[in-house]
Amino acid sequence: MTATDKLTRGLRIFASDIAQGFFEITHNGFALLGLAVMFATITLAARPELREAGEVQLISWLQDRQSALNGFVSSADAVDRATAADPKSLPKQQAAVTYWLSKKYSVAPEPLSALVAEAYDAGGRARLDPTLILAIVAIESGFNPFAQSQVGAQGLMQVMTKVHSDKYQSFGGQLAAFDPLTNMRVGVKVLQECISRAGSLEGGLKFYVGAANMEDDNGYTAKVMAEHSRLQQVAAGRSVPVFTPAPAAVVPVKATVPEKQTLASLYGS
Repeated sequence: MTATDKLTRGLRIFASDIAQGFFEITHNGFALLGLAVMFATITLAARPELREAGEVQLISWLQDRQSALNGFVSSADAVDRATAADPKSLPKQQAAVTYWLSKKYSVAPEPLSALVAEAYDAGGRARLDPTLILAIVAIESGFNPFAQSQVGAQGLMQVMTKVHSDKYQSFGGQLAAFDPLTNMRVGVKVLQECISRAGSLEGGLKFYVGAANMEDDNGYTAKVMAEHSRLQQVAAGRSVPVFTPAPAAVVPVKATVPEKQTLASLYGS
């Protein structure tokens, strides 16, 4: 065997050894990768919260990348965060209430649909007439979720956020007062407590508006009860004329009663 043949044979053996070694390394590597994927899949299946956290982080990373590249974020789930619903998807009774309120208060029916549906859900849980809840929203804020009175009552149901800050803790804090659905849920809790303390609906409304220790609530209870009656008739399928409400999102009694007296009346002290 010539020197050239020996060199050629040596190179072939060397190349064969390299190829065999590479195959074993990649084979073992793929096997390890497969095991890692399998264990990860089993873990995510058993721990869905880990999967959800990973999805949130991935979406956040993708949005940050899109923002860095384009200068803005086009969030695909923005429609899910919107407080709106299709009024045609509501039960007939709720749809009638929605369209009536939409005409009277010049509010789009889609966000009103979500509020009406929430009022019916919350009313069922709290054993309160949903049309009463909607009547309070109408008189308190005119369906303006960002309304604020001179004494600090905020949102749809004009809840005293600082007084009832504990009720917002489970929703993430006091800024949740400006989330329409959260404000309604907290407002219903406050109303429920007021009625329980007063022992009657009318007395509860006086507590709610901060006039429990006053003889006159500046007509607040009468306004709420009148709107409540109209909404009950609408829900029953009757034809009720739409009147243009007075352009006032703040109840007069709240603007004139000193804050200290208002807070004391809320707690009956």
